[in-house]
Amino acid sequence: MKRFFVIAGIVILLGGCSFFQSKEEKSAPELASDGMDAFKDGKYKKSIENFEKLKNWYPFSKYAILAELKKADAHYQLQEYEEAIFAYEEFENLHPQNEAIPYVIYQIGRCYFDQMDTIDRDQTSARKALETFDRLIRQFGNDPYAKKARAHIKKCHKSIAEYEFHVGFFYFKNKRYEAARERFMAVIKNFPDAGVHRKAIEYIARCEEFSAKR
Repeated sequence: MKRFFVIAGIVILLGGCSFFQSKEEKSAPELASDGMDAFKDGKYKKSIENFEKLKNWYPFSKYAILAELKKADAHYQLQEYEEAIFAYEEFENLHPQNEAIPYVIYQIGRCYFDQMDTIDRDQTSARKALETFDRLIRQFGNDPYAKKARAHIKKCHKSIAEYEFHVGFFYFKNKRYEAARERFMAVIKNFPDAGVHRKAIEYIARCEEFSAKR
């Protein structure tokens, strides 16, 4: 019986050594390098694996912040937008003073922007992208990423304006002139420079004309 416990102790000890050896077989710099190499080669899932190991094994390493950010970038490249948004937001919450924050906010906006649908579909993604880009400009108006955001904002405005016009035209065809007029008015009031206001003005006049004949 005593011999059994001795053998069991040796097995446990060896198993423990094996565990720590496999865990530490690569250093934080090595995992960071492997993750970056995989990222550059377009092997984003492999990149995420390396960055997750780095963050889990060496949470207090100076490379852990890099791992958090590049993991978010890898999810973005894979078009895993929900995972990317979560990772970027987590980074912003953990490191609000980090110099990469303008980039992080921009990338959150891009995650929403890249999911924008056609003008006959729900515009939630466009609205969230617009909200995020506006926040970036308010907080970091002179940053280069704010300049990039301004170009995307114009496309968000255009998409939402065309959607509002599309809904208004639907109401107009169904002779719901007051509801249609409200949508066309919203286009003029909220998106005067989106390239839809002339059509909106025309249909406002038509709505008023048809409403008067009733």
